[in-house]
Amino acid sequence: MSDAPKGPKAKMDPKSKTVLQLCGVIVFMGALTAAAVPFYDWFCRVTGFGGATVQADAGSDTILDDVIRIRFDASVASDMPWEFRPMVPHVDIRIGETGLAFYEAYNPTDYPIAGTASFNVAPFDTGGYFVKIACFCFEEQVLQPGERVEMPVTFFVDPEIQNDPETRDTPAITLSYTFHVMDMPEDYAALNDGE
Repeated sequence: MSDAPKGPKAKMDPKSKTVLQLCGVIVFMGALTAAAVPFYDWFCRVTGFGGATVQADAGSDTILDDVIRIRFDASVASDMPWEFRPMVPHVDIRIGETGLAFYEAYNPTDYPIAGTASFNVAPFDTGGYFVKIACFCFEEQVLQPGERVEMPVTFFVDPEIQNDPETRDTPAITLSYTFHVMDMPEDYAALNDGE
């Protein structure tokens, strides 16, 4: 027979208690880590922190006479075989004016590839003033073997950029995209299985 107390008043062995506490801390830290990525993404999109841009349904009501240069940059992740580039290196637009730019993507492989674009702007302080109305980066893209597409982005620079002492003298903003390989969408696979 064991001399250990039984029932609700039984005390836990100190080693077991420490192990349980350590497991609790690990689970808690894992939950915080999982929540950090979506929270940080939301925070960046709302504030423009880290060069994240803002989204809008329509263009600006105010157009200033001041002109700003928008540079376009494109890259692909190391595992993405696409070729990806801006159609023009830059445009000069008035602050508040709606701009339209195109990027070109090409799939040189013999199989379809799905991709998604991550993006930011530099200088980072301008992220909260760079507003996208429509963008290919809002959706996953699927390119067929040998397919070449032009993908638009519609944007404007919020006139409020001129009221911020950190950004009012910014001569240019660089819009950067990086394409990453994604799993093929389930609806795409289902559509092609029926053919």
